[in-house]
Parts: sequence; C-alpha cells; structure tokens
Amino acid sequence: MINDFVALFPIFWQGLVAETINILYLLLPLWLPFFLLYIFWQKWLCYVRADFLNKQDYKLLEIKLPVEIKKTPLAMELFLNALFQTGGESTFIDRLYYGKARAVFSLELVSLEGQVKFFIWTRGFWKNLIEAQIYAQYPDIEIFEVPNYTSFVKYDPSALDMWGMEYQLTKDDFYPIKTYLDYRLESEGVKEEEKADPITPIMEFLGSVEAGQQIWMQIIVRAHKKERVKKIDWKDKIKKLEWAETQSWREQGEAEIEKLVKKVMVDEKDPSKGFRIMTKGELGVVSAIERSISKLSFDCNIRGIYLAEKNKFNAINIMGLLGSFKQFNSLTLNGFKPTAVTSFDYPWQDYKGRRLNKMKRKIFNNYKRRCYSADYAPFVLNTEELATIFHFPGGVAQTPSFSRLLSKKAEAPFNLPV
Repeated sequence: MINDFVALFPIFWQGLVAETINILYLLLPLWLPFFLLYIFWQKWLCYVRADFLNKQDYKLLEIKLPVEIKKTPLAMELFLNALFQTGGESTFIDRLYYGKARAVFSLELVSLEGQVKFFIWTRGFWKNLIEAQIYAQYPDIEIFEVPNYTSFVKYDPSALDMWGMEYQLTKDDFYPIKTYLDYRLESEGVKEEEKADPITPIMEFLGSVEAGQQIWMQIIVRAHKKERVKKIDWKDKIKKLEWAETQSWREQGEAEIEKLVKKVMVDEKDPSKGFRIMTKGELGVVSAIERSISKLSFDCNIRGIYLAEKNKFNAINIMGLLGSFKQFNSLTLNGFKPTAVTSFDYPWQDYKGRRLNKMKRKIFNNYKRRCYSADYAPFVLNTEELATIFHFPGGVAQTPSFSRLLSKKAEAPFNLPV
C-alpha cells in the first residue's frame, strides 16, 4: 500500500499544482488589480524618495583639531544631541507624496594614505546648525567645507583591490557597549597622559596606512523612532510572518530590566516571598541598561572599507579593520561583530567571483551615497555610545600623521584703527 502511495504521489502533486494554477487563472480579474496596485505603490515610494534625496544639497565638513583639546567625550555627546532631528516626515503627505525622510548624518574617520581626518557629511540645510553646535563645545577647532573625497575614487577591480564590511551588535540594541564612562574619561583628577582613550587604537591603525592605500570608516546616524515593522515569530518551530506593533528600543530595554529583576525573585510565581540579593554583575547589567535607555538614540549603520592599488594591497589592514572596535566590546553587555564581509570561506560559494564583485560594488556605492540601509540589520546606539566611537581626542592621541592646528584664530581688537 505504501508503494502504491509513493507511486501515485507525483501524479497527485502534479494535479494539485494544475488545479491551483487553474483557480488562480479563473480568479485573475479579482486579484491581479490589487497585485498591480501593490507593485505600483512600491515603485512610487521608491521614486518619490529617490527624487527627494537627489534634490538635496549635500555638504562634507572637515574638522581640524587644535594641538590641545581638554574636552572629554561628554562634549561630543552634547553635540550629538543636536543631530537628533525627527522632523520632515511628520505627516503622511510628506512621507508618501513628497518622499521626505528624516535627516541622515554621516560621521567619518578616514585615512587617506596615512593622513587621518575627521569628516561630517550632512544636507546643506543642517550645515550652520552643525557648525554652531561644534563650535559651542570645541571653540578652538576649525571647520572647512571640502570636496567629497569619495568622488576621486572609482571602483575598478582591474586597478584597485577592495575589502569591506558592515558592523552589527552582538546582543540586543538596549545592551550598551563599553563607553567612555567605563574608561573613566570623565573621572576627576586623571591627567591627560594617564587617560586610556578607546579611540586612540583606531587612530594609530589609520595612521599606519601607507601610500597608495586608503581606509574609510563611516557611521550613519538618524534619529530613532518607534516604527511598525515586520516581525518574525519562531514559536512552536513554525516560521510565520505577522504584522505587529513592535516595541521601541526604550520599551524593549524596560522589558528586559523587568525580566532580569524577575530572575532574582525567590519564587517568580509568588512575589511576596521577596528577592535574593543581586550579584555585582547582575546589578551592573541592570544599571547599564537603565543608563542606556535614558538617553537619546539613533538608528545606525557602521561600515568600513579598505582600498589599495593592486600592487600595494596589504592583508594585515583587513585584520586591523576587523579589530578596530574590539575595545568597545563587553562580554556581559554588548559589542560589535562584522557582517556582510566581502569574502567567502570556500571557493564553491562564489563561482568565478561574481557574487564577490557584486558585494564589493554594493558596499562601495552605499558608502559613497552615505546610504542608510536596512539590508544589514541596522541597530540603535545612544549618544553616549556614539560619542565613545566618534569624538575628538585630546593630547593622549599622538598619531604622527594626524595633523593638528598649530595656531589659534582670534577676533581682531574692537578698537583697532583702520
């Protein structure tokens, strides 16, 4: 009987497929208009959004630092608060008809043949605000509008070798990374030469790049908002897609704190029995999450690219790029790990190198367009975390190829005879 079933199964399957196709064909006038309307709607959204973004006037600002900066990363955190801009897409007309989107900024730390530079990329509309807020925290720096350094590089595999990657978090977003507070950069009485600034390893690595090579590091940020997204439910081992109103980053953090607190109950079913004493590690995790969700937050992409002329490509720089953010990792909290790496483990994964070339072009173009992308699991970082990753170092950073201003600008005396 089993043999008969096995023999008849292909016939049954073919009949089922044919019947399904026949039903869909008969119902074509009912479902085809809705399908075409959906396709048109998606294309329309892509068009209006691309049209809006292409009409913007973009600026690239280079920040040059003085010989001495006494400000801690807290000053950068105060500046980042000014980048929390949610306007521009408040109404459905703005979003769906005009294609408007909230402001996206790019914080960039770049090595151009060993010359380390800080850049901020923005729409021209926000330029004056950015300059005013930076000068408010760092009055001795200088800001220059400069040509886009990425426009001078064209990805040509025959003349240029490239390796790129995106970063993602190792845990849920509400778990913070190791920040400047953990490195005691805000502690009183610590001398400049005694500080352990986590950005200095990145700058030393960037400063070690030789002629004919470049390293680009980019942090894309936009204000975080609670949004409706597609949620995957894996319960009962059934993969099911459902639309659900997701919790915001802050709400997820609060729910996690409740879960951690429940773990120290003597009896979760009977809270009246009280709690056991939290260990130092458990208390530290709860405190870190509470501090993390109390600050403004940003949706982020972080990507890094290593470019070199064909005969000057040095694989050790790949290791440097992979390890650039390790000092921000914490085993009990959060950290960074690479994703979307432009390489494959086995040769059969990419026959004739076509997939690899496509991946390289995609990450290269995303970098040049400063594209906020949902393809590689974007994550949320608060202002404290961003200020740790991107801030202007003090005298503790002694990278020889990092040029600083040798003199200060000052206003002329008001009573100067003319």
